[in-house]
Amino acid sequence: MPATFLGVRHHSPACARLVAEAVEELRPAFVLVEGPADFNDRLDELLLGHELPVAVFSHYRDGQRAVSSWTPLCDYSPEWVAVSSGRAAGAEVRFIDLPAWHPAFAERTNRYADAEARYAEATARLCRHFSVDSVDALWDRLFETEDGDASGDGDGPESGSGSGSGSGDGDGAARRLEAYFDLVRGEAEADAGDRAREEYMAAWVRAALREAGERPVLVVTGGFHTPALRALAALPEPCGDSTAEDGGPGPEGGGWPGVPAPPEGALAGSFLVPYSFRRMDAFTGYQSGMPSPGYYQQVWEHGPREAADRLLRAVAERLRARSLPVSTADLIAARTQARGLAALRGHPHPTRLDVLDGLAGALVSEALDQPLPWTRRGPLAAGTHPVVAEMLAVCGGTGEGPDGGWGRTGRLHPGTPAPPLVHDVAAQLERLGLDGGEPVRLDLTDARDLERSRVLHRLRLLGVPGAVRTAGPAHGADPVFEERWEPGSRQGREAALVEAGAFGATLEDAAAAALGERAEDAGPQADRLAGILFDAVLSGAGELSERLVAVLADGVRELNDTAALGEVLATALGLWRHDRVYGVARGPMLAAVIDGAVSRVLWLVEGVRAGAGAGAPGIPPDSGTPAVAVVAAPVAAAPAAAWTSAGCAPWSPCGTPCCTPGRCRPSLRRLPRRARGGSPAIRTPPPTCAARRPAWPGCWTVPAGPSTTARPSARRATRARSATGSPACSPSPARR
Repeated sequence: MPATFLGVRHHSPACARLVAEAVEELRPAFVLVEGPADFNDRLDELLLGHELPVAVFSHYRDGQRAVSSWTPLCDYSPEWVAVSSGRAAGAEVRFIDLPAWHPAFAERTNRYADAEARYAEATARLCRHFSVDSVDALWDRLFETEDGDASGDGDGPESGSGSGSGSGDGDGAARRLEAYFDLVRGEAEADAGDRAREEYMAAWVRAALREAGERPVLVVTGGFHTPALRALAALPEPCGDSTAEDGGPGPEGGGWPGVPAPPEGALAGSFLVPYSFRRMDAFTGYQSGMPSPGYYQQVWEHGPREAADRLLRAVAERLRARSLPVSTADLIAARTQARGLAALRGHPHPTRLDVLDGLAGALVSEALDQPLPWTRRGPLAAGTHPVVAEMLAVCGGTGEGPDGGWGRTGRLHPGTPAPPLVHDVAAQLERLGLDGGEPVRLDLTDARDLERSRVLHRLRLLGVPGAVRTAGPAHGADPVFEERWEPGSRQGREAALVEAGAFGATLEDAAAAALGERAEDAGPQADRLAGILFDAVLSGAGELSERLVAVLADGVRELNDTAALGEVLATALGLWRHDRVYGVARGPMLAAVIDGAVSRVLWLVEGVRAGAGAGAPGIPPDSGTPAVAVVAAPVAAAPAAAWTSAGCAPWSPCGTPCCTPGRCRPSLRRLPRRARGGSPAIRTPPPTCAARRPAWPGCWTVPAGPSTTARPSARRATRARSATGSPACSPSPARR
């Protein structure tokens, strides 16, 4: 028996209704759903009894790339209805798409992101034909307007729940859907990623048909893929024997397709996380599906007629709660305009856009600077009229409605497995007394308080809500030794912890990995590198991550501005001065950053001459800035303890360096002689020791004149005044 293909639009109540009707009518042996095939062994976990919306969060990390992806499901998602109703009908349910980490999903953070860019031309033609502004208006007109009582006058609410918004015209709607997606896909050539996905899903369809025999098979996928799947599934079974590693079909004549396994050494996994209507709303940046999830939840539960009336009342209540005047006359005008627009547009009753246009016409009296946001897709633009923004907040599920609110945030069943990080964080918070949600005052000179501070900073770096720091050191040189943390909103905390589990199994490892990723993204940006260095010290991550140390050192070696290097070194100096709090002065991270920064400074200023035409990086040409100022200021900021931690001792009292030149401090290349009769490069004779105490390392001066060029040497260097103004050695009077 051939498979029944049902192409859907993700998060569409009309499509969810058709899926439920198809399952009830066909009673299929297999229900195949577009979703991550690596989650098939855990479908029971998905059906534990969560409060939707939830999402399958998938992550992947190796030495070259890190990927995070979500597969969201809500009450009216066709995929959720296929899984839940298929299982209830006794069918075997399978996800049939590639895992989210697969290269086919490159640059895609949401499995259900629509491929609108490839079929924009077809939808644009349809929009022009039906005289609508956007694909959402087109979809509402074609599929979401019917509720099974088109002959009614629209004054009474429609009853029912779940699929209670049924149309009674399932065959007609299914035919319209098939024609719509055939037209939209047309002859468009899918990209390499979609081709790989469609071939893999077709292999599952062929395997299900082979297993089902004469029993029905229902295939529920995004409508863009349906025409290609129908054609691919009809092809003869491919020859050969593919394995689980490549994700191809099993041996010819039997077996299910193998699920691709992550490469050896990569970290990958999938977990359920709570989701929210806010994250699913197209007006907050969601990439696919239907906009205004709060409104479509009302459509799913009460039908489109009642949803329109509820939207009017919910907007009025929200605006009045914010002291924006909305009179009874305004509501009458808005309802009248919505019904008039519905009649003018050929709708049996007001749709979402009819209601929004009616409200805008009745409540917005001044001219708008930009088109109404529901005439396009994407996030709200800056400067959106506040009344319009509040209307969309209600539709999106962030406003209060007449029946307890339209906003929803999912909640996982208590028995849902969680990544190891969730359990590690819970144990650490309990051990340190940070799980009570009370204000916390910390003395950073106390060992236990310092540990508590590091735990809170690690959670902050991972974006886990729950505590907000209101006081404490703002940078490395800030002489503050106390912190104060106040309880903050915990909304989304559970999901944030699960998603942070992609960075590591323990809080320490996860924070270090997150900082390493930030450092790699920062590149040669001094302000960001300085901030990452400070965050690494606050969280104690620098002691745990060789990768972070290497990335920070590489970052400072790529800076091209001596002023920027000075900023990084100033942060390092401040942290060194606070060593009694953070204990990092002799650690590898501070030493690596200082070594890289000093090396870069000396490389940048090599050959710089004082006076006109200096032109060093970070110094304006013809500034007359002495070369000694260029070199000495940032280099002298390097703490002696950092050099010592790298294996070298401070300079001896009589000025002889303890280290081989080029080991602790970079040696510079010998400068060439000046061209065409210029003076050769000279070296400064050894200084006369004027003090019997160690000097700050790196305090070289380069005497320069109109006709000389100088090169610093580790053996013959002129000792200069350090950054603190305390000279260690001075040139003899004769040399001055």
